Amino acid sequence: MIYLNCAATSHQRPECVVTAVADAMRTFGSCGRGAHESELAAARSIALARERVSALLGFGHPERLVFAANTTEALNMAILGTVPDGGRVVATDWDHNSILRPLYRLRDERGVTLSFAAADRHGVLDIDALVNAIVPGTSLVCLTHASNLTGNVLSREELARVVKAAHGVGAPVLLDCAQTAGARPICMDELGIDLVAFTGHKALMGPQGTGGLAVAPGVDVHPVLRGGTGVLSFEEGQPAGYPEHLEAGTLNGHGIAGLSAAAAWIAEKGLDTIHAHDLALVRRFVTGARRVGATVYGDFPATGEGLLDPGFDHAPVVSVNLPGWDSSEVADALGHDYDIAVRAGGHCAPRMHRALGTQDTGVVRFSFGCFTTEKDVDAALSALAELAAEGEGDDDATS
Repeated sequence: MIYLNCAATSHQRPECVVTAVADAMRTFGSCGRGAHESELAAARSIALARERVSALLGFGHPERLVFAANTTEALNMAILGTVPDGGRVVATDWDHNSILRPLYRLRDERGVTLSFAAADRHGVLDIDALVNAIVPGTSLVCLTHASNLTGNVLSREELARVVKAAHGVGAPVLLDCAQTAGARPICMDELGIDLVAFTGHKALMGPQGTGGLAVAPGVDVHPVLRGGTGVLSFEEGQPAGYPEHLEAGTLNGHGIAGLSAAAAWIAEKGLDTIHAHDLALVRRFVTGARRVGATVYGDFPATGEGLLDPGFDHAPVVSVNLPGWDSSEVADALGHDYDIAVRAGGHCAPRMHRALGTQDTGVVRFSFGCFTTEKDVDAALSALAELAAEGEGDDDATS
């Protein structure tokens, strides 16, 4: 199998991740629920994981890195825990349903006003409009670091502009790093980002069921979940100190051990090295996909010779369509006839699809990771070329 669906979840992981999970399952007790060596081993492992993941996010306060099941849970914690009744939130067309659905719930149930910055037909956000929408009375600004549909990335300069505007009116900034944590530097402290949500099972290459929320000092998130923390058991409310303030119940210690091992592996390899590897694959794939006649979605600036600008930035995500084919037919053919795993359809990004004009057709998404090779990319391009040559996506094309 050639696995090109890393934006959904990692399939290939460092062996140390598997070993760490297995060892934890054999040896760990419950973190914070006892003083035996097995419980202490779990607590030490989770503390180390906070430090390792925080370092990858550029976050110098690991005690304020709160673990959750995934980015979705972390985003719900951040949104529902910061926006007051009748508040105002600024978001964008890039946002995933993990941001949109909590916002729509706040709009419908608690009278929150929503404002969205638009993306154009190439998926490029109107940053001027986004900044201008951040006015006094804004309660939260939600940003997606990289679109899970096009792979477009917010630059450091764009992030800095938005953060400055938000802080100018007293609004915190929440950054969805589902597609970027583990694939590129985040620089949370340097950029002044208040809240970063991440997942462990994508570019971080940890187990499914891991993720979390980094909460900058001075930012308060009201707990969405309440329950046991192993400390301050006689207090009626959730403890005020982090991370227990947002962590209720027994943590996924086994999964977090695997996430910790993955974070250490990534740190040793180097985020800059991983990012350069990903960019090279994107460049190779986009160039080849255009040659076979595929429609490539997203912002890929070109030089005068029609080549991709060597200075462009991108997440390891590229979405395409083939003329005459439905996106699901292409994905089925790639899977059944070539053993290539991709994803087709809507990708939980309805506003972005409307901006691109693909709400009816969907797209075929190819996404790469640390273990993707040039050979994998070339095999996918060869398969696309053969499908494009067939012309029409009829029954024969997918048989």
